[in-house]
Amino acid sequence: MRGNLSRQTAEKLYRMIVAEGRMSPGDKLPNEMELSQELGVSRATLREAIQALTMQGVLEVRRGRGTFVSQRMGEVEDFGFGTLDGVKGELGDLFELRAIFEPQVAALACARASREELTEILALGAEVEDCIRCGRDRTQADRDFHAAIVRATHNEFMMRLLPIIGQAVETAIVSGEHGDKLAQDTLSDHALIMEFFQKRDPVGAEHAMAIHMRHAMDEMGLERGM
Repeated sequence: MRGNLSRQTAEKLYRMIVAEGRMSPGDKLPNEMELSQELGVSRATLREAIQALTMQGVLEVRRGRGTFVSQRMGEVEDFGFGTLDGVKGELGDLFELRAIFEPQVAALACARASREELTEILALGAEVEDCIRCGRDRTQADRDFHAAIVRATHNEFMMRLLPIIGQAVETAIVSGEHGDKLAQDTLSDHALIMEFFQKRDPVGAEHAMAIHMRHAMDEMGLERGM
């Protein structure tokens, strides 16, 4: 049981760093007592989790100074997209990557999501819908929706692409020339994605996400040829 708990703790800590972006490469982790309380585990379990992440290269222990997020995390996560200034060439490449990547992610997440993860995905999708219908900024809710789907794949390397996806979502929302049309497409696309998640239909979820990516690219004028 303890081994399972330490693995779960390592996964939570990894999500805090990668998916939630609460710590950046080079940042020092909070002190052991504070972090163990936040994660709801004993200090011994936290040490085991930190040791596991250190062996994976996510964290590094500096004697006499503490535990830090490895600088290598920045190298893995950036993929050359550290700053997206609205250049259509870069955005075209980025959304092309998403169009290849995210439909498969949706299929895996639909098949692998726990009951709690599925509930979270559906709740976040409903939040995006509510933001659009009420005219509120949906940027964070939309990012959280896509991030929850990626996390539900339970694939460490897919989670490392979350910063790219998050920035792409934000860029699509704030720089799209046809914001109202994009919002309406998002409303219908997300509804379709969630319908297939509710049915636990990975093939349907894959196709629905592919349609969503196509709509986003069309509205941003990111036509890509073979």
